[in-house]
Amino acid sequence: MEAKAIKTDRYLSTADIQEQMQNVEYIIMAAPAPEKFKKTPIHFTIFLNTAEAIPKEIQKEVLDKFRNEHKIAEPEALLSQIMPVGFAVSSAHDTPMPMLLIKPEDQRSIPHVPIHVMDFLADSEEFHEAKEKNLTGWSYAYE
Repeated sequence: MEAKAIKTDRYLSTADIQEQMQNVEYIIMAAPAPEKFKKTPIHFTIFLNTAEAIPKEIQKEVLDKFRNEHKIAEPEALLSQIMPVGFAVSSAHDTPMPMLLIKPEDQRSIPHVPIHVMDFLADSEEFHEAKEKNLTGWSYAYE
C-alpha cells in the first residue's frame, strides 16, 4: 500500500506558529516507517513545546513517560534535540501538521521556530493506523 502525500495549502508564519503553540504541552506524531524497518514499523516524532535544551536524564524520563502512556516499544535511532519545526495547514485537517525541517532549503523557504524534538522508530499497538494503513497522524496535548 502506497502512502499518499499530505496536501499543504499554506505554511504558518513564525508569529502564527507561536500563537498556535500557546498552551500546547506537546504534539505527538506517528507515521509509517520505511518498509525495511519491520521491528520498528512506526516513525514517532514528539514535539515538546520548548526551545530550551533538556538535560539527558530528563529526556530519558520524558521518553519513558510517552513509552508507558502509549505502550511504545524500545525506540531505535533516537534523535533528541532542538530542531527547526514548521507547520503545514491543510483544509483536510483540523490542526496544522508539525514538520521537522531537515533540509537546508526547507529551513530557508518554510517559516519555522526552534522546538525540542524526540524523533525515533518503534512499535506500538496503539498506532495501528500508521502501521497497518500507512496513515500519518498527529495529536496536540494542551496544558
